[in-house]
Amino acid sequence: MTVDDKPTLSAPDDDPWLWLEEIDGTQALDFVTRQNQLTLTAFGGAAFARDRDILAAIYDRPDNIPYVGRRGDHLYNLWKDAANPRGLWRRTTLEEFRKPAPGWEVVLDIDALAASEGEDWLLNWVIAQPADGRRAILCLSRGGSDAVTMREFDIDTRSFVSDGFVLPEAKSSLDWLDHDTVLLSSAHGEGMATSSGYARTVRLWRRGQPAAQADVIFETSADHMRVYGGVDRTGAAPRAWIVDQTDFFNFAIWLRDEAGTMTKLDLPTGVWMQAHGDWFALKLRHPWSLAGHTHAADTVLGISLSAFLSGSRDFAVLFEPGPRRALQGLFWTGGKLVLPILDELRPRFEVCTPSPSGWTRAPLHGLPGIGVVDVWPLDQDASESNGDLLANVQDPLTPPSMSLIPHGIASPTVLKQAPRTFTADGLVVTQHEAVSVDGERIPYVQTGPVGETGDAPVYMSAYGGFAHSVKPYYNPSLGKLWLERGGTTVQANLRGGGEFGTRWHDAGRLAGKKLSHDDFAAVAADLVRRGVTSAKRIAAQGGSNGGILITNMLVRYPERFGALFCTIPLIDMRRYTKLLAGASWIAEYGDPDKAEEWAWLQTYSAYHNVKAGQSYPPILIATTRRDDRVHPGHARKMAAKLQAMGYEAWFYEPEAGGHGYGKDNKERAGFEVLGYRFLKDRIGWRDEG
Repeated sequence: MTVDDKPTLSAPDDDPWLWLEEIDGTQALDFVTRQNQLTLTAFGGAAFARDRDILAAIYDRPDNIPYVGRRGDHLYNLWKDAANPRGLWRRTTLEEFRKPAPGWEVVLDIDALAASEGEDWLLNWVIAQPADGRRAILCLSRGGSDAVTMREFDIDTRSFVSDGFVLPEAKSSLDWLDHDTVLLSSAHGEGMATSSGYARTVRLWRRGQPAAQADVIFETSADHMRVYGGVDRTGAAPRAWIVDQTDFFNFAIWLRDEAGTMTKLDLPTGVWMQAHGDWFALKLRHPWSLAGHTHAADTVLGISLSAFLSGSRDFAVLFEPGPRRALQGLFWTGGKLVLPILDELRPRFEVCTPSPSGWTRAPLHGLPGIGVVDVWPLDQDASESNGDLLANVQDPLTPPSMSLIPHGIASPTVLKQAPRTFTADGLVVTQHEAVSVDGERIPYVQTGPVGETGDAPVYMSAYGGFAHSVKPYYNPSLGKLWLERGGTTVQANLRGGGEFGTRWHDAGRLAGKKLSHDDFAAVAADLVRRGVTSAKRIAAQGGSNGGILITNMLVRYPERFGALFCTIPLIDMRRYTKLLAGASWIAEYGDPDKAEEWAWLQTYSAYHNVKAGQSYPPILIATTRRDDRVHPGHARKMAAKLQAMGYEAWFYEPEAGGHGYGKDNKERAGFEVLGYRFLKDRIGWRDEG
């Protein structure tokens, strides 16, 4: 667990561990190999293997819900289990899907493909042709990375198309214009990537043509985050939407008609916009003044697209936010606009229907008003949708059920029920609020046994970034290996998330990110105040943006935690913009190359704030080598620095997994169980399993 490696590269930021940023460097991989061995020796063994196999068996259960999307007459699903660890891409009909044990038709066996080609293939997503859907572009990644290889596939013959579209590995997206033409957005090619590593052009790519020779129809500057395009067939003629994403939260939107004419929409940046037919709706990120009236941030407005392009600004107000009432997205299906809402963290859904005489609004009936409810379109091509919706309902103690809402208006009918994977007898779910350093109320959900013992083994988690809303889902992993064995779980809704809209997000980003971390520490203190547990019995986990959170608990609030598990983390805020996709997150954190912004970034760059001689709790930092979103160097360097200072810091890095925990169910289970075994051991919880 100690580091005896010597730095070999010069470090412009006086960083002696810079060599660990060489992802496949010999010295760096030697470090990873030794660290993995130490960690697995300490926390692996029989108990680890037992729990890993228990959890993998849950993930591999044949009665888990197969989540589907409809294309044409078929429902498609990517299924993984012990026999098919990489997955089967398969399909069935809706009639067959309704049966307890549907019959499935295998379209592609990903394990067989990987074996035949000697590649570490995973299927990330599929882009099917419109109309008949006989052809599709398969997006294959190595080990789960964001970068994909694109290859055209014939669904009828179950084979790759000999003269089909093929694009080498890159961060890419595309959409079909017609059978022989696609709209390509890809970082592949000289000068085609932004500083964030995403596409800076949209190209018209024709069959048989090298991608490098495809006509560029739109180009953005390298300092923008990315540009992408999509084809919309819901109007009278096909049209393309081109989005120039200047940063994570701001966009310029262009409309390209069938003749190739480009029109920039006269809209403020920072909008979510969705069009359908001759209508479109948008959500504002910032206040917008029109005709003497200012619409507040998070308001949703709707208007006829043709009227807007002709100069009208006669928007209908479709949604107005409240202090704790916020939109969670918007989408069209079957000519109707669906608005998912959280109202004091309770799920609500409204359906807006446009017509020449105006818009009508109605709630989506038949869904519970508590717990977690997610709703999305069944059809993956909006132009083919009849309005059918799927709904998922669950809570921390109730496994998901998936229902069909025909045409978006009929009563929900349960299609599938997930199995109950842990014993919940004697457990309850309660909601509480902690008070943060500035007086803000921070909600959190607690699940565990009835009654406060003052010594509960607590697993805390949160995220607090990018306007992402954290919801209390049913978690088979925590349920089986933590709750069923007598533990308690806590999930906090920190500022920086989207639970209460833009003002909640903005309060926890840029200089406010430090407040997000204060919020998490306040929840930990509240658990002690309420008599639930003691600080030494609190184990906390966070990943990605949550890696900043967990390492700040280490250096800023070490007295409030017994052990920490930091996964696929962002940590070094001085160099993050220079590593992989880091530059794309400047709008969330700030630019460390600007002195005034580094002034706040350094306050929560735990990599720079760790000090010798402190009473830090033990920490396990885990990442994956194939993560091409958050650079594994963050985790490597933090572990090395802590170890060099004499702290108890463990490290783990499997090769595959991408920005996740593994390429298959067993790898994912092993990653999670390693964290549980470490946390339980270090908070002094000797559960017998």
